Amino acid sequence: MTVSYSSEEEMKNEVLTLFELNSLVREIVEIHFDESYWVVGELSDVSTPAYGGHFYGELVQKDELADRIVARARITCWARTYGLLRLRFQKESGETLRKGLQVKLLVKVNFHEQYGYSLNVLDIDSTFTLGDLAKRRREILMQLEKDGILHDNQELPLPRLLRRIALVSSATAAGYGDFCNQLEQNDYGFHFDVKLFPAIMQGEQVPESIINALEEIVAASAERSFDLVVIIRGGGASSDLSDFDSYELAACIAQYPLPVLTGIGHERDETVLDFVAHTRVKTPTAAAAFIIDHQAGEAASLDELYQRITRSAGERILREKQRLEHQKAVLPLLFMGFYQKQQNKLELLAQRLTCTAGQRLEREPGRLQLLYQRLVTNSTQHIEREKYRYQFMKQRFDSLDPRLLLKRGYTITTLGGKVVRSIEGLTEGDILTTNTENGEIYSKVVLCKKN
Repeated sequence: MTVSYSSEEEMKNEVLTLFELNSLVREIVEIHFDESYWVVGELSDVSTPAYGGHFYGELVQKDELADRIVARARITCWARTYGLLRLRFQKESGETLRKGLQVKLLVKVNFHEQYGYSLNVLDIDSTFTLGDLAKRRREILMQLEKDGILHDNQELPLPRLLRRIALVSSATAAGYGDFCNQLEQNDYGFHFDVKLFPAIMQGEQVPESIINALEEIVAASAERSFDLVVIIRGGGASSDLSDFDSYELAACIAQYPLPVLTGIGHERDETVLDFVAHTRVKTPTAAAAFIIDHQAGEAASLDELYQRITRSAGERILREKQRLEHQKAVLPLLFMGFYQKQQNKLELLAQRLTCTAGQRLEREPGRLQLLYQRLVTNSTQHIEREKYRYQFMKQRFDSLDPRLLLKRGYTITTLGGKVVRSIEGLTEGDILTTNTENGEIYSKVVLCKKN
């Protein structure tokens, strides 16, 4: 559409519709900006399209001294062009087109009656310097790597039970409430002891405030030890989260004596703290879920260990009981065998003596009578002594019968099937078996003390 005026006065009195005015602007833009231009700026409010979609966003320029936006323009990149540029940019720079990047774009100036002024992206210079936020983050990480502390906190062992939590967050943040509610309402009924150490989580004071909170945790550990430190904050703009990209704060966390868990921002956000912390998750609720899942895993392991110990102890007790029953059955048999052997021996001796005496009497009738008398006397005395000895031995054997000892109130204590005669060889934790007249007693050695 072209609008012409015969005079300046006519031009002043003419009333245009908005569409007509925008059409004039579009014609002027098409005439005077028909070429493409390389332009530098920082990506902001980027909308990453699904596969095959168009790319939309905003390009801004900031005052380096005042850190404020001095210019902005809406940018578009049509799907066909964006698909090619995105793959090439990722391959050459290792980055994605996201907010916070300083980029150099080849653009065509457009003006549409309905959508207004915009820049259509035709190409991108992958070798151009990354944006201030990304560049700063990379420099901090490189310095931490150079100092040899980048992975120090990640090498700390994570306690098996995470019950005492030191939480660094703003007391009024929604993420703080979400984190505590999720821990309290966990499906397993776990109890967590959470202590808040308030800190400023937005603005220039973020690094100093968090460092102060971390120092307070160390001081409080003298009276109340903690298993884990958690730093959480809800998502926000890149300029807000850039407050966490501090070398001093990152170095403090990297060298911190306790494992640090970070849950800062949304799914798409990333800060330097995420690279130095022991464990990183995306959100405060994800931090709570990590702690709950860790506890659930350890609880399952402990339950399995309890079942294994109980089963093993039961099997051991059954084996020992069977062994004792076997010994109890065999011992009387062994004693009776020994007793019968001694009795047979005495009977054989008596037969041999009688036979020898008879033969001697037949060979020496005269002397035999005298000897016979002496022999009868000696034999009678000897037999009496042997009988007395036999009775004495039988009484001794009877007195050694374990069943008699148990009936008299004595007990027999064994360790591993062997009778315990002294404290030598006993150690704390040994399981002793004490046999009584009517059963067995199992006990554990707590203390061994010599007289």
